[in-house]
Amino acid sequence: MSKYQDTPLRTDCAIDTDGRITFRLPATSAAGPQLLLVLRPKKGHPETTSHRLELEPDPADGRRHTVLEPHQALDEGRWDLFLLPEPGAERQRLRPGLRDLRVLVDGHLRDRPSPVAVRIPYVTKDGFLALRAWLRTAHAEARTLDVTEKAITVEARLHGARLHEDATVRLRLRGGDTVRSLRPRLDEDGRGFSFTAGRQDLAVDGGGAGRFWDAFVRPTADARPIRIGRLLDDVADRKHVYVYPAVTVDGIAARPYYTVDNDLAIEMT
Repeated sequence: MSKYQDTPLRTDCAIDTDGRITFRLPATSAAGPQLLLVLRPKKGHPETTSHRLELEPDPADGRRHTVLEPHQALDEGRWDLFLLPEPGAERQRLRPGLRDLRVLVDGHLRDRPSPVAVRIPYVTKDGFLALRAWLRTAHAEARTLDVTEKAITVEARLHGARLHEDATVRLRLRGGDTVRSLRPRLDEDGRGFSFTAGRQDLAVDGGGAGRFWDAFVRPTADARPIRIGRLLDDVADRKHVYVYPAVTVDGIAARPYYTVDNDLAIEMT
């Protein structure tokens, strides 16, 4: 039996500069309708986390609307959206209407406090409306990637923390203990930084094809590493959207890319 009923209902959403998301649905005569947000579980696991928002009528046109406030931080993951027409009724999964995400396009230009909470409305592969959410104590936002024949240079900005003189960038070989430490170039404001990974930094003993370097920054020598990625714009999934050239290292191509979580990594192929 299906866990939800498909519906042609279209839901408009708009996000403002504070991260507040307003949802608007068609008018309904149902008593006490709610917008249900459900955190998508891992395959084979049950649903465990959800939020309900009351849908209020708009006196002007009778449409229903609700607001997801910025302080309502969502757990990191993908959230599916449903309409609950009334208590006890079968939930109805919602289709996307108009999505006004203009303020997210230059979202990387605004400094974010800790914790860094990000929500991006997007359309799933099967055509439903969903939210992509990240929630991190601090985050390093990659801005530009420059790939030459000899090196990969990354410009980034730290949110939710500040960089100190002993800050380091760490490339960690996935699935092992190998780490490369790089000295970043720091901006005067203690937020912006850049680093260059050359061929010698990316080389892996014994070949390296099929291996991955994950990128982090440590604000101080004794701080926990902070993941470098790209979250602060309107692109919910960038792995297959942002494609970069490769640096050749001992006959192996080292290509930067964004993971399924939009984190920065370097693939050795």
